[in-house]
Amino acid sequence: MSGNGKVLNHTYSALGTTVFTVMSTLAVEHEAINLGQGFPDVDGPLAIREESARRVVEGPNQYPPMTGIPELRRAVADHDRRFYGLDYDWNTEVVVTSGATEALSDCAMALLNPGDEAIILEPFYDCYLPQITQTGAIARAVSLMPPDWSLPVETLEAAFSERTKLIVINSPMNPASKVFSKDELQVIADLLVKYDAYAVCDEVYEHLTFDGRRHLSLASLPGMRERCLRIGSAGKTFSLTGWKVGYISGPEALTSVVAKAHQFVTFTTPPALQYAVALGLSQGDDYYQTLARDLEERRDFLKATLEGIGLPVLPCEGTYFMTADISRFGFNGSDYDFCKHITVNAKVAAVPTSVFYHPDTADVPNTLVRFCFCKRQDVLEEAARRLNAYFG
Repeated sequence: MSGNGKVLNHTYSALGTTVFTVMSTLAVEHEAINLGQGFPDVDGPLAIREESARRVVEGPNQYPPMTGIPELRRAVADHDRRFYGLDYDWNTEVVVTSGATEALSDCAMALLNPGDEAIILEPFYDCYLPQITQTGAIARAVSLMPPDWSLPVETLEAAFSERTKLIVINSPMNPASKVFSKDELQVIADLLVKYDAYAVCDEVYEHLTFDGRRHLSLASLPGMRERCLRIGSAGKTFSLTGWKVGYISGPEALTSVVAKAHQFVTFTTPPALQYAVALGLSQGDDYYQTLARDLEERRDFLKATLEGIGLPVLPCEGTYFMTADISRFGFNGSDYDFCKHITVNAKVAAVPTSVFYHPDTADVPNTLVRFCFCKRQDVLEEAARRLNAYFG
C-alpha cells in the first residue's frame, strides 16, 4: 500500500528485489567476481563508438522520427533480409525502441487484451511475466525439459486454446542457452495457425550461437511472417548493453499498433546511438563470426573449469550463459543457497535458475545454476582460480 493506504499497482508492487540485484550487491560486498549478471566487460567495436561520439558532437540531437531514423530502419530491414531472407518494408514494418525490453513491453501492450492468454516457455527471461500480467492477460507457462531443454510437444499443445493470443519464443534462449531447431519451430508454427495466434520472437542473441549452429527465425518459416514480431538488440549484437537500442520487425498490421505503444513509453531513442547502430549492422560476416567464436572459446574455458570442480554443465548452444547442475555436488541446500554460498566463500557470483520460473509452476528444478561467460579471459581465469582454490 501507499502512504495514504490506497493499493498501488498489483503487478509491480507484488514484485520483490530481483535476484540480479541481490547477487550483484552480495558480490560487491564480498569482492566477488560477478558471473551472475549478463553483460560483457569489454565495450563493442571502436568504429561504432566513434560514430556515436561524432554524431553527438555534430548532431542532430533533437527528437528523431518516432519509429527510428530512416538509416537504422533501412539497416534493420537489410539485416533481416541478409540473414533470414525476410523482406520487410523499412518505412512501415520496422520500429526502433530503447532496448529490447522496451520492445517486448510494446509488443505485449499492442497485442494483448484483458483475459487473453499468452504462453511463455520456462525457464524464461524475467520481464516476460510482469509485462504480460500488467496488460490483464494470463500467462501460461510451459516448462522445457532439462538437461537438453527439449520442447514438450504434448504439454505445449495442451496449453494452447481459443483464448491463446500469443506465444513468446526466446531463441537463442536465456537462461537455458538453447537454440530451437527447425522441427521445434515448425511445431510452434502449426499451433499458431491452428489457433490463429501470434508469436513475439525475442531473438536478441541471434548472432551468439556456437558449434556451427545458425539461428533460424520463426518468422522465416512458411506462413509465419504475418504472425511474428521479431526483436533484435544492438546491445547484444555489438556488446553495448548500456546503449539500450532494440528493434522490432513485423507485418504493418502489427507494427503500426506496436509503434503506438512505443509512442507512449519512450517515444524515441537517442539519435546518435541509432546512427552508430546503423553503421554496425553493415559489418561484414567476419565480425559476426569472430563475435561467436570468441564467446565460444570463453564458454569452453568456463565449462572445463566447472566440470573440473565436479559441476556437470548442460548443453550450451548460444547466448552469454551456461547452466551447471549441482545435484551431485553434495551441497546441502537449494540453487539459491548455493549461489549465495559461492559468492561469499569462493568469491564468484552466479544466479539460481529457479528464479526464471512461474510462481505457480510445480516441480521447479532447484539444482541448476546459471553462470555468465561474456567476460574478459583474465577475469574468467581469476574466477577459475578462485573456484579451484575453494573446491579443489
